[in-house]
Amino acid sequence: MDVATVSVLCAAFFVVAALYSSVGHAGASGYLATMALLGVAPEQMKPTALVLNIVVAGLGAWRFTRAKLFSWRLFWPFGVATVPLAFVAGGFALDPRAYKPLLGLVLLAAAARLLLPSRESDAGEPRPPTRPVALAVGAAIGFVSGLTGTGGGIFLAPLALFRRWARVREVSALCAVFILCTSIAGLLGHRVRVEALPRELPLYAVVVLLGGLLGTSLGTARLDPGRLRRLLGVVLLIAAGKLLVEGGAALLAGAS
Repeated sequence: MDVATVSVLCAAFFVVAALYSSVGHAGASGYLATMALLGVAPEQMKPTALVLNIVVAGLGAWRFTRAKLFSWRLFWPFGVATVPLAFVAGGFALDPRAYKPLLGLVLLAAAARLLLPSRESDAGEPRPPTRPVALAVGAAIGFVSGLTGTGGGIFLAPLALFRRWARVREVSALCAVFILCTSIAGLLGHRVRVEALPRELPLYAVVVLLGGLLGTSLGTARLDPGRLRRLLGVVLLIAAGKLLVEGGAALLAGAS
């Protein structure tokens, strides 16, 4: 990969890690969107995003736990369901013609999460989900996450906030640990070979770690978080459109 592309990837990964980690996410959808826009090989995108997710989510989980915001009681029904499903789905070798449209839909959901108004409020008392609901949600998100190489936080966070399962900062802590577990399970299920990973992966890992340190400590206090979220949402929207068009064209070509 040429120096210019690696430089753009590093800069984008740093911004994505800082922005996502400030709210307990790890940035897989942002990493995938960036790689899709820059033409990274599909077989490298999924494991790369999962490795970077583990770095940032691990840092976030540690910091949120130290701040006593993580609730094991809230997490375990989600975790016990998501890990095996993410592991199983992570082992599926999707045809690039199917992977691109599927990932495009995931990025479209992530873009909607960033662009549409959200109910991020601490008003009212939280109502944790029942165990069957948490198990079902964890299983569904784990399966989709394993297939696409995402951590699942883009699905869990808006649902948890909308249903008032916990307060905002507690949802961030829940998502950080959830994403860490799902990403590890998905990567193990993928059975990735070291030679299949990009040579620049250690550099990318250092970059997202620095971004995660910034996001989890300072957040976006010196920037306009609303504008940054909208900008990132637009990038995800463009990447989703690119993947859906390319995937649709490939499927039509294969059918003919």
